[in-house]
Amino acid sequence: MFKFPLGARLGAAPCPRPRIMAAGLAVTGLLIAACAAGPAAGGTARTVSARQITGPTGDCNSLTTCYTPHQIRVAYGIQPLLNRGIDGRGQTIVLPELASSPATPQVSDIRQDFAQFDALFGLPAARLRIVTRLAGSASPWLADGEEVLDLEMAHVVAPGAALRVILVKATALNNIPNAVAAAVTAIRLGVTQGGIISISAAGQTGGEHCDNRAEVTRLHSALRAAADHHVTVVAASGDVGAVGEPCDLIKALTGGTFHPVKEVNLPASDPLVLGVGGTSLTASHRTGAYLSETAWGLPFGDPGTAFQASGGGLSHRISRPDYQNGLPGVGATRGVPDVAGDASGHTGMALVFSDNGHPFVRNSGGTSASAPFWAGLIALADQYAGRHLGFVNPAIYRIGRSAFYRKAFHDITIGDNTVMFPHNTIKGFRATAGWDPVTGWGSPIAQVLVPLLARYDRR
Repeated sequence: MFKFPLGARLGAAPCPRPRIMAAGLAVTGLLIAACAAGPAAGGTARTVSARQITGPTGDCNSLTTCYTPHQIRVAYGIQPLLNRGIDGRGQTIVLPELASSPATPQVSDIRQDFAQFDALFGLPAARLRIVTRLAGSASPWLADGEEVLDLEMAHVVAPGAALRVILVKATALNNIPNAVAAAVTAIRLGVTQGGIISISAAGQTGGEHCDNRAEVTRLHSALRAAADHHVTVVAASGDVGAVGEPCDLIKALTGGTFHPVKEVNLPASDPLVLGVGGTSLTASHRTGAYLSETAWGLPFGDPGTAFQASGGGLSHRISRPDYQNGLPGVGATRGVPDVAGDASGHTGMALVFSDNGHPFVRNSGGTSASAPFWAGLIALADQYAGRHLGFVNPAIYRIGRSAFYRKAFHDITIGDNTVMFPHNTIKGFRATAGWDPVTGWGSPIAQVLVPLLARYDRR
């Protein structure tokens, strides 16, 4: 969840990737976004057009290419819902994000990014509002890469939904006490702002061993308040596979020592959260038709870094929730994630960013992409149901155990979340039929899943 956004923000991206400059971004329909990013670092910006990029080959590296928003919508069965007017209208997605300032490296005006993004892909103007109550930002429209990723992904899935950014202090990820305080205050404020809260980087509190008992209790109390108000909380499961995110994230990303621990992450492992893992999607670059999918992991990650594979595993400290009772692969503790979506930087959706006022297109990646993707899906389901579904995990598991499972989900059965560090390989879990601690129940077939969520949700 941290690779591109925080790496760029801190000047320490573990694997810098080439950018593709978009020629004539204002000419809607003439361009298709594709990202060339080979396994090696480096590269130069290039200008590409739809005639040059028609698939995973052509002008792009054969290993890496982005999907357009339309292709993502088709692959995951979202487009039929949009065609029926199920676009998230009347719903609000709340996203905690780190406050930026003019001194923050590689930030842009989110309004300009959205204008270029919407023009390039023919999307309606985003309905965006920034809440500065917690951070007191003097530059509320400045956004780092993480914020741009979160917002553009949610907007693609639910273009009719309003987007509400809650800015937290830029120091929120400097240490665990700061991270927990930011998460708790953002969730409690978010409950008053909308029906879905999407947590990517801001709001994360590291691997489970990072948080003491009091911090876990405070976080759960805030999440209980969200559930009581019928607000769905979605959180990224992490990007270090079977290893927890660093406790001192800033230091780990700026050259500090990272001691990997096999564990899951909070808040995704809290039983009141919809934990979202990652996959690597293969779809048609001509039509967007779904072809196949594997668990996101090596080699399509960066060994030795905090960006390697879908976060997932079994909790060391949180008991198994009732909705996971009797589930193969789950023991006495909470299993994570619950669901998944495309998170591979090699197959991510195209995003538009600005660099010194110049827009460019690049790939998305990490569970920072799959979490807002699922937040958008819940916005569609809330609209379909005519109410806030709120705590959806029980409904997700009822569907997973039902005869509708393989009509509502792509069951991911290939891949694992094993990760590699210098002199240390940590064996993860394998994707298997049904639920597994890498991709959960799998990725959505939205035109079937969204109506089922409304049907299976029980207040």
